[in-house]
Amino acid sequence: MATDILTRPRRGHLTKRRLLVEAGMVVAIALILILIVPAVISGFRLGLLGRFLALAIVALGIDLIWGFTGLLSLGHGIFFALGGYAFAMYLQLNTLADGQLPDFFSLYGVTELPWFWQPFYSLPFTLVALVLIPSLVAGMLGYLVFRNRIRGVYFSILTQAALVVFFNFFNGQQKLINGTNGLKTDTSTFWGNQVGSAEMQFTFYVLTVVFLALMYALCRWLTSGRFGRMLVAIRDDENRVRFSGYDPTSFKVLVFAVSGAIAGIAGALYTVQSGIVSPQYMDIAFSIEMVIWVAVGGRATLVGAILGAVLVNLARTLLSENFPEVWLFFQGALFLLVVTALPDGLVGWLRYRLGNRVRAWLGPSRSVVTPPLLELDPNVREEKREAIDKR
Repeated sequence: MATDILTRPRRGHLTKRRLLVEAGMVVAIALILILIVPAVISGFRLGLLGRFLALAIVALGIDLIWGFTGLLSLGHGIFFALGGYAFAMYLQLNTLADGQLPDFFSLYGVTELPWFWQPFYSLPFTLVALVLIPSLVAGMLGYLVFRNRIRGVYFSILTQAALVVFFNFFNGQQKLINGTNGLKTDTSTFWGNQVGSAEMQFTFYVLTVVFLALMYALCRWLTSGRFGRMLVAIRDDENRVRFSGYDPTSFKVLVFAVSGAIAGIAGALYTVQSGIVSPQYMDIAFSIEMVIWVAVGGRATLVGAILGAVLVNLARTLLSENFPEVWLFFQGALFLLVVTALPDGLVGWLRYRLGNRVRAWLGPSRSVVTPPLLELDPNVREEKREAIDKR
């Protein structure tokens, strides 16, 4: 008890200092990505990096619900695509003159703009919609599932089934959203410039870096403190949480809705950098890949989700360019390596395995007297030392 009382102020000071150091590192990395990286790589590679960073945002949302809450979602492509479609619809309408319809409507004999397209003339509505619509869909789906206490593999199966439903629905809506062809964004205009131009692509790259830092800060805040401990408790033993007087359903619905909103933001940023949004964003394989990114980087680390998304997509790009016929075998070998040799992911291996070796090389650390103990009167300080030594 005496040790806890004496070290508690010191621990609070160290926690604040660690948070300041972490915030400084995030800002420094963001500045490097914005100011230095564009000067050393080509525009094509910068565009790829922007897409990878957008995918890292959705990986953060998956790590929030899977790594910290234990909810393995195999249907996050739904929310990713909804965010992309919301922004693409605005870009389609923003490019046209008053009263004019997007070109694909004429192919199917549509002469009047569908009612649900009308609000997307407004940019403020679009920005709210690309966050709110995926969040509401995720919240409603989560409520229907969690209120019946469905979890584990059954939850994963249901999210994948919902993904199939959305995929088939969007595929069949030729007259409303151009079906399998999707909506193009690269030829649209935004802020007076063509979306596919180098200037706008760099702007969207910068926005992606900024939003990645903001989403990391949001997830870091949510997973810290009491709310974060509740998520971990739900992951480790949901029944004990329920017997303790808490309702896990509300927490799971909330965190699933937040994760859906994060995926919607990622989908919008990815759409304007890839030049198109289509139902292929809701392909089963794509949603499974999102989970693999988090597994490779390391669950419940946040940093691992970002690294996993960037490194896996970068490796896939490089391998497909140099080994177009066998690159899938390299990717499969990487996943097998992570599952068998690195179950905690890259960040987990660096944190636990490599960290222990470094500490072993450096030797045992010396005990340090805490500042509160040094501030005591010399006589009282000696008594406190004796009490600590006895413990």
